[in-house]
Amino acid sequence: MPTQAKREHIDMLCEALNKSDAVIIVEYRGLTVKKISEVRRLIRKAGGEMKVSKNTLMRIALKECGMIQAPEYDCGPNGYVISYGDAAAVAKAVRDFAKEKGNEALVVKGAILGGQQLLNQQQVFALADLPSKEQLLAQVVGTIAAPLRGLVTVLSGPQRNFVTVLSQIKDKKEETAA
Repeated sequence: MPTQAKREHIDMLCEALNKSDAVIIVEYRGLTVKKISEVRRLIRKAGGEMKVSKNTLMRIALKECGMIQAPEYDCGPNGYVISYGDAAAVAKAVRDFAKEKGNEALVVKGAILGGQQLLNQQQVFALADLPSKEQLLAQVVGTIAAPLRGLVTVLSGPQRNFVTVLSQIKDKKEETAA
């Protein structure tokens, strides 16, 4: 039975997990406090947060939230990057930080996507390569709007041609009158 402090920590983790769309598991062993603060700032900017928790407490929180367990990734000192909204942007922030020179100590182990899908490191990096949510929505809107724009152009063609013909007739009559 967990102590009261551990129970409160598990409840705090459950609250965060219930609002999340992805949990990226990273190992931070060897990072300085300054580097950890920097990566946390980048993650917050991307729409997530990094929580450091005992693996057993995170396992209990995942179980209580009905999420899949990640036993192959939850050993050692782990940080749990929780994404609230745009998992691709948060994954991109973590990947880009880990690839910078001097930040090799931050190792992406895997992720839990949507609470039910387990991703390995390569899949997390593929997620990071996806466009952001806003870019995808803009592409969808553009795709939907393109046929409508074409329809408006086609429907306005006869009126535009009629105005051009009237203008040419007017110009001809002015030439003959002069």
